[in-house]
Amino acid sequence: MSVLTRDEAQTRATLLDVHRYTIDLDLTTGDETFDSRTVIRFTARTDANTFVELKPARLRSVTLDGQPLDPDTLDGSRLPLKNLTAGEHELHIDASMRYSRTGEGMHRFTDPTDGETYVYTQLFMEDVQRVFAAFDQPDLKSVFELTVTAPEGWTVLANGITEHLGEGRWQAAPTPLISTYLVAVAAGPWHSVHTEHRDLPFGLHCRRSLAPHLDADADELFEITKQVYDRYHEKFEEPYPFDSYDQAFVPEFNAGAMENPGLVTFRDEFVYRSAVTDTERQTRAMVIAHEMAHMWFGDLVTLRWWDDIWLNESFAEYMGYQTLTEATRFTDTWTDFGVARKAWGYDADQRPSTHPVAPENVDDTASALLNFDGISYAKGASALRQLVAWLGEKDFLAGINTHFARHKFANATLADFIDSLASATERDVHAWADAWLRTTGVDTLTPQVTPGDEGTCTLHIEHTGSRPHRIAVGLYDQDVTDEGRHLILRDRLDLDIPHTAPEPLGKRPALLLLNDGDLTYAKIRFDTDSFEAVRTSLSGLPDPLTRAVVWNALRDAVRDGQLPPTAYLETARTHLPHETDLALVQGVLAFATTHIADRYLTPEQRPAALTTLSSLCRDLIRRTEDGDNPGLRLIAVRHFTDVAAHPDTIAAWLADGTVPGGPELDPELRWRVLARLAVLGATDEAAIAAELDRDPSATGQEGAARCRAALPDTDAKAKAWEAMFGSDDLSNYLFTATAQGFWQPEQADLVGEYVPRYFQDAVTLAARRGPAIAEAAGRWAFPAHAVTPDTLAAGETCLNEANPIPALRRKLVDQLDDLARALRVRGTAGPSGA
Repeated sequence: MSVLTRDEAQTRATLLDVHRYTIDLDLTTGDETFDSRTVIRFTARTDANTFVELKPARLRSVTLDGQPLDPDTLDGSRLPLKNLTAGEHELHIDASMRYSRTGEGMHRFTDPTDGETYVYTQLFMEDVQRVFAAFDQPDLKSVFELTVTAPEGWTVLANGITEHLGEGRWQAAPTPLISTYLVAVAAGPWHSVHTEHRDLPFGLHCRRSLAPHLDADADELFEITKQVYDRYHEKFEEPYPFDSYDQAFVPEFNAGAMENPGLVTFRDEFVYRSAVTDTERQTRAMVIAHEMAHMWFGDLVTLRWWDDIWLNESFAEYMGYQTLTEATRFTDTWTDFGVARKAWGYDADQRPSTHPVAPENVDDTASALLNFDGISYAKGASALRQLVAWLGEKDFLAGINTHFARHKFANATLADFIDSLASATERDVHAWADAWLRTTGVDTLTPQVTPGDEGTCTLHIEHTGSRPHRIAVGLYDQDVTDEGRHLILRDRLDLDIPHTAPEPLGKRPALLLLNDGDLTYAKIRFDTDSFEAVRTSLSGLPDPLTRAVVWNALRDAVRDGQLPPTAYLETARTHLPHETDLALVQGVLAFATTHIADRYLTPEQRPAALTTLSSLCRDLIRRTEDGDNPGLRLIAVRHFTDVAAHPDTIAAWLADGTVPGGPELDPELRWRVLARLAVLGATDEAAIAAELDRDPSATGQEGAARCRAALPDTDAKAKAWEAMFGSDDLSNYLFTATAQGFWQPEQADLVGEYVPRYFQDAVTLAARRGPAIAEAAGRWAFPAHAVTPDTLAAGETCLNEANPIPALRRKLVDQLDDLARALRVRGTAGPSGA
């Protein structure tokens, strides 16, 4: 299939003005295909040739201005429109389109719990062509009128309010001017909850089998939605631009959510059917806030071309966290951002695949798809947070509102955005943008402390990198009491980097912390005395965001080979039992398990690391016996399960259906325990089948697939491999679940033969099934545990000789860089990890 280049899009944008799409979808034609009839009314500004895109199962007919065109001229996904004359035109296309099982185009899902079927669209980038014919680029906005024929008993949701016309026919209100990739349909026997806010209809929708769980959280979901909606109307002068606000939780969704105007789609794991922590509820709330920000930045004002995708995602990421902090009960969201999202950005920015936040060379849609990563989201949001710290929120919002006013229902570029900001300030925003948005890599800030007279000292900051930074420097004194060691904030200095003159500090602080408050995006280091204070007193820091900055610095030091992995584990073992912030506990345990124990330590060192982590989790479980922190206890139980080296304790939990003292094992915990028992060889197919009978839901199907692939049995591994790479039967979610179970560090010898096979079979699979499965294969099916020079060499040969499609190539580049980093960390750790 041809990809659209930027040059082609620019040429077509100068030629065409697209007025209206009239789309008629028939979802009653069978399980494999649906009918799609499209009328496009457009103007050609000059005589020219162009093309329209679609990817049909069968193209039945095409007429242009009443004259038939030959369907056989369809070339890949392009239908030529030759010899167009200047003026008005009307294009009619009648086609049969394929349903998807990969989360692309029109995804179809049958719920194993009750047999009900649901379909929904995900049309991002170029997948609109899988649903209807379109001039598919973001700067050819149009009005969309949609009619859908659906089975009786179904409800049809769309960007605008829908009306049931009878006999399965549904009509959606015409949209304002929006881009093709933002059109949305979701159809099925939805369970729905409705309310109104400020005269606007709000709706929540999910599969019927999840109805009790949605109902249990509907008040919370509506409260967050209303609070964020109201706060955005305080920030933005332009009112919400669409006629309704529906939030549909849909099955097997590839992303976290999608900002379709008026119909935001979310992965339906956000309808919690098992116990979750308050941090997970905060994450869901942040996604709600993120997607609503897109209604203005992304939907009302849309990028002109995909090089400016950061304008959508960075803005929504920043605004989601900031607005949640301001308007809801989740007042400490930046801690979670710092420990989870920001680490994602730091990691992405140090790989060969890094790119500027605002890249200048995104030549085609295939290249653009690769930029939905930690840079466009986390680094971009960090850059905007630094911009607000430097510019001031008042001027920042003034510039944003100017941007909305200038470009509403149209398209804009980075230059337009910077010009809007510059109109609100005397500062040189253009220079800031060049330094922050057009460069790659992570700056490093290192304190240099010089002793002075009578115990005083001065600070000089060594700056590796080119960006200016406005940071706070925290000066902490140590206080030792019977209750432990505490670090007391003496002062916080606001400094601009580069900072050439030495800064007098007075008495030497125990801890000197650069970027206290986490307002900039940079790796920070410790001087010797400060590291000693961290090692002994980290949990005594009073503010969780400060602790997040410290934990990130320790994480970076491990990844850069400057801190032994075992030293990180020792610090976690010492301080995590006293941590109160759930995001920090979760983030530290996740890094300690999946990076340090599974990759950075050798197989010989791994058992000791698992013992340390098990002991740490036991301490957290004991600490929460009185029931006053169920979220912390849940995290501890989950991670104790994940690192269990012996089956006895967790097998007893499963048999009893509860952890002594709680929690009871809900479906998520039961599948988690069973998966670990499978890895340890302490369960079998009969037990997995029995658990699936107990929980036959879609999540249960995924849990069973994960457990079966994890069994330490040659036949189980062969079946899992064949399911992933030998057939196309697995949906995107079942593929991911199988991949998650397949590779296990404890089973390295058993699966050794599959490591070289991966680099052959993944290339073939990706070419056959497309970008969504390619991304899953690169992320989840990669043999990450196999930290050896041979794996690295096989991967590099694959990149050089096998020509993987772009989506897989990008994942392989990232995975191989992480693997090379793990080898370097092992090399610096020494034989004992010290």
